Amino acid sequence: MRKITDLTQGSIVRNLWIMAVPLISSSFIQMAYNMTDMLWLGHLGSDAVAAVGAAGFFVWLSNALSYMTKTGAEITVSQSIGARDPGRAAVYANHALTLSVLIGLGYAIFILTSADVLIRFFHFDASISSQSAGYLQIVAPGIFFQFNNNTFSGIYNGQGDSKTPFRITAIGLLVNIVLDPLLIYGYGPFPRLGTAGAAIATVLAQLIVYSFFAYRIFSNRFPLGKMHLFTALKKKPASRIIFLGLPVSLQNALFSMFSLTLAALAARWGAIGVAAQSVGSQIEALSWMTATGFSTALAAFVGQNYGAGKYERIRKGYRLTLYIAGSIGLSAGILFFLFSREIFSIFIPEAEAVEAGGTYLKILAISQLFMVTELVTQGAFNGCGRTIPPSLTGILFTGARIPLAWYLCSFPSLGLNGIWWSITLSSIFKGTLLPFWFLYFQKKILNAKKIKEKIL
Repeated sequence: MRKITDLTQGSIVRNLWIMAVPLISSSFIQMAYNMTDMLWLGHLGSDAVAAVGAAGFFVWLSNALSYMTKTGAEITVSQSIGARDPGRAAVYANHALTLSVLIGLGYAIFILTSADVLIRFFHFDASISSQSAGYLQIVAPGIFFQFNNNTFSGIYNGQGDSKTPFRITAIGLLVNIVLDPLLIYGYGPFPRLGTAGAAIATVLAQLIVYSFFAYRIFSNRFPLGKMHLFTALKKKPASRIIFLGLPVSLQNALFSMFSLTLAALAARWGAIGVAAQSVGSQIEALSWMTATGFSTALAAFVGQNYGAGKYERIRKGYRLTLYIAGSIGLSAGILFFLFSREIFSIFIPEAEAVEAGGTYLKILAISQLFMVTELVTQGAFNGCGRTIPPSLTGILFTGARIPLAWYLCSFPSLGLNGIWWSITLSSIFKGTLLPFWFLYFQKKILNAKKIKEKIL
């Protein structure tokens, strides 16, 4: 266990930062993947952005499904290491890998064969629909690689090692940054491929990331021992991974579907509506990805300390993470509110798109602090192996966005902006309720465990 980071001892702040900084950097790398595409495609016009944005929802859905094995691996591996049982951690890691291959391959095949039908949901004109379906079919193999890359990262995170996934993912970003302009615009000997070029760049980048991960994980140098691509699945470890990861996966999958429904509603205002949501959500990821990085770091920290029975460290770690991530979320909200149009115009210079996107950022700015609070608390719950409370809260209130958006859009004074207000209001409710739920969990569950261990 020499290469496994022990998060149950030493400075809490230092342990959190050791985990959080690479994770946040990795989150920004993921954001940069999307922003790089949007930045280059934005200069092709709103049609290209809308085409890739619509296809991107199904890529987003694959990320949501991958949380089943990613989260399951993070929790089971971290808790096993905290309990000083690396053999059990290796069993869980192997099962997570096999489940990831099976689920990821099935989803990639589904996307490849159903792209045309899925894009019809948006009711675009023939040109945009063709671009979007073509992008989705090309990117399908990349979906498989990305699915497994997320699970690889989860296994490393559970060991307290967030640096390795960061370094490997950074290589993929560099590949994507270099290939995007070459393949989209056809510089030098490369043909001009437009949206198809962006898809090819993404697939190649994900393949390279997968290759680097596989080289390390499927070797004897891996800290938990050599992993295997396929292993005979046993009921107990496989069911525990699914039980822990399914609520998180379902929450993220439904989040994608709810967002897809909102995007279809936004499409009533034409390509401008979809482009505003697609690009605006990528910009908003400035705070969302940061909070996700802290959430994952806290989950690993809490998981190891939960396995070791160190509940007071869990409380302190949660409070510290809230203070740090909350200040960042508040700063991002102020930035989005004051410079909304200036920020959006970097990606799409069209006046109508800047007006719609700038309003999106200004409305979403109000909820940034609450969104960060929700994600941090979700990480604390996940580390304790309690994935249902944050998932239930997320599903109920995120699902409420749809009827709320329909209602608010019916007001002539709001129109398209009613969709953005439904997102903000639901985030405020989630970011308020979930911390109180975790406070109850700390008092009733963690205190009871602590008293029981003292008696024993």
